[in-house]
Parts: sequence; C-alpha cells; structure tokens
Amino acid sequence: MIEHEVRVHPSAARLPREQQLAWKLAETATGTEPASALDPQAAAMAVNRIVDNASVAVASLLRRPVAVARSQASSHRATPGASVFGLPPEVRVSPEWAAWANGTAVRELDFHDTFLAADYSHPGDNIPPLLAVAQHTGRSGADLLRGIVAAYEVHVALVRGICLHEHRIDHVAHLGAATACGLGAMLQLDTPTVYQAVQQAVHTTTATRQSRKGEISSWKAYAPAFAGKAAIEAVDRAMRGEDSPSPIYEGEDGFLAWMLNGPHASYTLSLPAAGESRRAILDTYTKEYSAEYQAQAIIDLARRMREKTGPTAGIRKAVLHTSHHTHHVIGSGSGDPQKYDPTASRETLDHSVPYILAVALEDGTWHHERSYAPERAQRPATVELLKRISTVEDPEWTRRYHHPDPERRAFGGRLVVTLDDGSVIEDELGVADAHPSGARPFDRAAYTGKFRTLAEGIVPAGAQDRFLDAAGRLAELDTDGLAALFPVVDTARTAAYDGSLPGGLF
Repeated sequence: MIEHEVRVHPSAARLPREQQLAWKLAETATGTEPASALDPQAAAMAVNRIVDNASVAVASLLRRPVAVARSQASSHRATPGASVFGLPPEVRVSPEWAAWANGTAVRELDFHDTFLAADYSHPGDNIPPLLAVAQHTGRSGADLLRGIVAAYEVHVALVRGICLHEHRIDHVAHLGAATACGLGAMLQLDTPTVYQAVQQAVHTTTATRQSRKGEISSWKAYAPAFAGKAAIEAVDRAMRGEDSPSPIYEGEDGFLAWMLNGPHASYTLSLPAAGESRRAILDTYTKEYSAEYQAQAIIDLARRMREKTGPTAGIRKAVLHTSHHTHHVIGSGSGDPQKYDPTASRETLDHSVPYILAVALEDGTWHHERSYAPERAQRPATVELLKRISTVEDPEWTRRYHHPDPERRAFGGRLVVTLDDGSVIEDELGVADAHPSGARPFDRAAYTGKFRTLAEGIVPAGAQDRFLDAAGRLAELDTDGLAALFPVVDTARTAAYDGSLPGGLF
C-alpha cells in the first residue's frame, strides 16, 4: 500500500491533477485487475455480497419506501435498460432509476454489509448501480465482478482515511466517489474520465447527517440510492467529455476546506500500489440482525446476558460501557429523546441502543420485522425497561474501536446490570458472533441461509436455487445471465401494493 497525503491547496498553486486525490482514486479503479486475475477470496466475497443484497432486497419489497422507489422507477422504461427487484422480468428501466429502486430495497432494512473505521459505510450500496449499468451497457458478470472489487477498494480507503461524521456530513459522500470508480473499472474507462466522474459525484452527494439524527425518516434508505443514481449520471456526463469542479477535495473552496477540517486540513489515505491485489472487500462484514452495525454485538451480548439476569422486571438499571461512536450515534450520548420513544419510526429504533437492548434482553432473539412491530415496541414492560437503560463512553472501548489491527478492532461494549436486590451482573463482547473475528463468522453457507430465511414465502424454492446458482457463477455470466441475479417473486403482490400508493409526478 502507498500512503498519500491529502491537504488543501490554494487555487494559485495549480495542483497538478495527478497529485489530486480524485485522480489517485481513479487510478486505483482503472488499475484493478480483470476478473480472471482477482484475488480468489476477494472475488468469492463479492459473490457473498450479491447474495446478501438480494436477501435483504426481497425481504423489503412490500415496505412503503421500497414500493415508492419502485413505482418511480417503473415510469422510466428503457431499452436495453435494467431489472428492478419486484417488477416483472420483462420490465426494464433506465439504469439510474433501477439503481434508485434497487438501492432503496437493499438499504431499507439496515441489514447488509458494513465497514467501520474513521467513518461509517455500507459498501454493498455500490452493487445496485453497478449491476444496473452492467445490464444496460451489455457487460458480463466478469466485468461486474471487477467493478465491485474496485468500488470496495476505494470505499474502504476513504472510510479509513477521512472522517465525515465529526463534521456532521453523511457517509454517502464517500459512496458516490466509490461507485463512480467501480463504474469506471467495470466499463474499462480511462483514468481522466473516471477522475472527472469522481469529482462530480463528490460534489453532488455531500449532505448533512440530519438524515440520521432525531426522528429518522425513510430518507435513510433513499440516501445511498440517491448517491448511486448521482454517480451513474456523473459517469455519463464525464464519458461525454465534460469536466467537473476541480480539485474537489483539495481546492481552497473544496470538500476538505469547507466541509471537513478547514484550510489547514491534512489527511492520509492508503491505496494499493500498481499491480497490488485489491483485497479491501475482505475487511468488510455483514449483519446477522436488522439493526445499526454497532448494535450487532450488543444483541449477541444481550442474548447471553439474559441467561444470567433472569426476568427483566427485576432489572433496576442497565448501563452499556462502549465506544464514542456507539454512545454518541445510537446511544444516550446522541441527545435524541426519540431513542427512548417506543412510538418512534422503525428507522429511529434500529439506531437506538436502549430500545435494542430492551427487546433483546426480553426476547432473547431478534427479527427484522417482529422486533420493530408497534405492538412489540409499545409493550408496557418494554417501555419501563427502556427507561432504565443508558450508555456511557469508555475510553478503552473507543481505543479498541479504532485499533489499527482489524482483527483486534471491537464494536461492542461491557454491559453492567444492577438488579433490584442490589446485585450486579456484567459481561462484555467485542465483536458480533457473525463478525470475521467472532464466534461464528459468516461464510458462504451463512449467506445462503440468510437468503433462504428472508426469501421464504416470497421467492419460490426453485427460484431460490436458480438465483444462488447464478450468483455462484457470477464470473461466467453473460449480459443476459445477469437477469438471474434478481430472484423471481410474485409480482402481482408488489403491483397490488404499488397501486395502493398515492401518485406523484411520473
């Protein structure tokens, strides 16, 4: 890996484009090896993530935000076009609108992959726009595979090197750049074209984190889909010979100077050297439960702790000692009263440690729908337990959260429960059981099991088998074969649901 310093430069300095971060990201993309030469583990993990995305997408088809995005997309038919989860196989739409609908379906349940470092990310959000463009432009599964690995490489590098959260910038600003790079690698574009696309994508996808604050709305699911849609449009424009705001990162009125650490800002990013394998996808991990990633280990911890505490009615208080990020983003340190409101939106509750702990302690399990149902959330006993749960920041857990060795990084905490009789029970867990360093890391069998569980009653058994077979042969698929990456569902049900929604402009 090569370390690159990124800092603000005045316009008068005329920073050469080859020294700009957007150019170096573009070089990382265009220098990604072809599918036949990819690291075998990285290629296999890309297949896992296609399965993972489809799992959570089909499980969300009858949720309102997904149906709205699908309805919008269905008004933008195109030839060749791209497929949309929940629409009939013969229906194809413009690729940017397919990316919008499919990206929303993948993100809605907060249930796919993650990477946490200096900032947050869901790198699987890169896949819907790449798959849409692959279908529309006649690319193969091997081309798509190369694009996915490149997008992950860039996304992970940005998340490791540049913190957006401390400046209340939403993490999709990194996603737009990564998707543009993945598209460039997949389409075999030259570095100057990808460089311009990256700059436009960053410029148009930078937004505040209010979408993840207070009463969290359905925009949390739409935000990455919007970034993917914008990245497709940026690549299209760059391919037509147009340029973009430059240098987008280092300019004196640019991203670092005014959105992040200011005119004296300096960041260091590590990117692969020429000829070095792209393996960053292997540092990412998926979710076993439908909730914010920092809650994954907490659910496992609560399930284990439940055996020691007995009935939750006997709990006087429960305090989770955890990292700065967990405490301030999904814990008491956020200052959001909504995290203690059992009538809050599902999007709010899946970002609430107090709520997640309360339900996991009571039920000893977690379900992507039942655990958030209003009747479940508003049980009197749950409401009372919720009031007795809090989080505190522990410097040691913050240090472990940012440990330079990925295998020693921890995203959990120490749970201290005080019972009514004054006795104290405590336990801790560093990573979720499904994490690569956890008790039972996710492997291909686990991804397959997750898909079959979430697809039950939605995708017929035979269609499940056909999808899994196609995904496993990704590198061998031709353009027509990419359609098999969309599991067949009962589109009459989705059409009926879509028809019940109010109309819009399209």
